[in-house]
Amino acid sequence: MAPVHVLDRYYLAITLLVTVAYQLLGFAVAWSFQFDKITDFTGGSNFFILALMTLLLGQTFCVRNILASVFIMVWAVRLAGFLLFRVLKRGSDTRFDSIRHNFWKFFGFWIGQILWVWTVSLPLSILNSPAVSEANGGVCDRPTFGGRDIAGVVIFCLGWSLESTADLQKYLWKASKPPRDAIMNAGLWKWSRHPPYFAEILCWWGIWVLCLSPAASSDSGLASSARAAQYASIVSPLFTMLILLFASGIPAAEKSQAQKFHVLGSAEGGTTSTPGITGDSRQKPWEKYRSYLSSTSVLFPIPPLLYRPLPPFVKSTVLLDFPMYRRFETEDGEQQANLV
Repeated sequence: MAPVHVLDRYYLAITLLVTVAYQLLGFAVAWSFQFDKITDFTGGSNFFILALMTLLLGQTFCVRNILASVFIMVWAVRLAGFLLFRVLKRGSDTRFDSIRHNFWKFFGFWIGQILWVWTVSLPLSILNSPAVSEANGGVCDRPTFGGRDIAGVVIFCLGWSLESTADLQKYLWKASKPPRDAIMNAGLWKWSRHPPYFAEILCWWGIWVLCLSPAASSDSGLASSARAAQYASIVSPLFTMLILLFASGIPAAEKSQAQKFHVLGSAEGGTTSTPGITGDSRQKPWEKYRSYLSSTSVLFPIPPLLYRPLPPFVKSTVLLDFPMYRRFETEDGEQQANLV
């Protein structure tokens, strides 16, 4: 069957309109009832909606299109379901405590979520669009499913498996009610301070590589504009990295963690043991935290035995443990957790 044309040949407008409508509906509910339990669920489920909608509109049920669409739907169901379950268990999302009652700040978060969902979905939206699906004349082996596609599948599956495992490990650890100054450094978290973020970056690079074959193949029949659009959809994994490395991902998590251990370290007599942390098991919380920073990679999974002896310059540049992650505000002004 021929793909359905809606507004433009790349499904850019229809996916944007659906995303805006869905997110604004979520915002209206969340703001009206001061209710943030649906915020992350609305973001994750929006990916599912766009993946299913563009697959059905595109009417191109080739292996590449089906796999890429199903991968995103599976990723979205797991993420949205997990985040909804977690916030229901906690009762609220502390990330929104400072903005929940401020209309424009809260609205700004939802605008950011619109940009996130629409931009990161671009590789699949364009793959399923008429601009790409009509070029092969309805023949699924133009181009054939080959090495590039398999690489994309492997990268995505590795990322999805790591993300799912890391989230489960962290949830079970928190459910065990560890001491306040305990640090999660078991399983994947022993090799990386943020394994879910590393895994999510892998997922979206995998999706982009899987969706790219029509543009990279000489026999796909794509127009130059469609090839350019597919290559330009690299903004999806790049935007994911930008958000996680410099915005709401690692910076926010590192700041919160550092502030917590600085406060614990300032409290009188706060020393407890945390098995598995490099160094003295009776270290004070702040010393223990600095030792943890120096022995555990911020993003890339690296064994502590290999990571700890690396020069601080290498950690802060090549391995992306930027100094900005270790700066945080206290009542006494800005503080910094230096690597030891």
